Amino acid sequence: MRRRAGRAGFPGLAMAAISSEDRAPGSEPGITRVNGQGVDRMDMNGSETINAPVETVWAGLNDPDILRQCIPGCETLDKTSDTTMTATVVLKIGPVKARFEGAVELSNLNPPHSYTISGEGKGGMVGFAKGGADVSLAAQPDGTTLLSYTVKADVGGKIAQLGARLIDSTAKKLAEQFFSSFGAKVAGTPAA
Repeated sequence: MRRRAGRAGFPGLAMAAISSEDRAPGSEPGITRVNGQGVDRMDMNGSETINAPVETVWAGLNDPDILRQCIPGCETLDKTSDTTMTATVVLKIGPVKARFEGAVELSNLNPPHSYTISGEGKGGMVGFAKGGADVSLAAQPDGTTLLSYTVKADVGGKIAQLGARLIDSTAKKLAEQFFSSFGAKVAGTPAA
């Protein structure tokens, strides 16, 4: 699997490189104040080369069993309809460990080429994550698939107070774990 330009990210809502463009003057880097609460605005994009044809990658992205096995910390992932899923994910970001429960919805479906995923996860007193991602797949001449994504998300509560560097490094680590596992799973090879 080859990594392409763009900042690494974990597919979903709790991944991204922190954008400081919307930051209020004098506020902590990566923190935007919204209604008096700390909220990180996250924007991230990237692409990954998956060693499988587009149809196989599309099927994997829509298979709750494959996703459950590949998403770091995923305890449950259930498909409730053709376009909705619920999940429970446990993540540790620095000193904060949280169980997020949430739902995602798929829209703008263009099988097997693209969709938009949007949703919200709540981690109780630790915070929340909400937002969406546009995901597209493109067949490559060598039979692989280029998976491209653009994520826009908000993270709030205690996790938003951890700082951009910690969230960014955690997002990169989670992205590497997800893509390594997902790429191996859909290609039918053992993960590294």
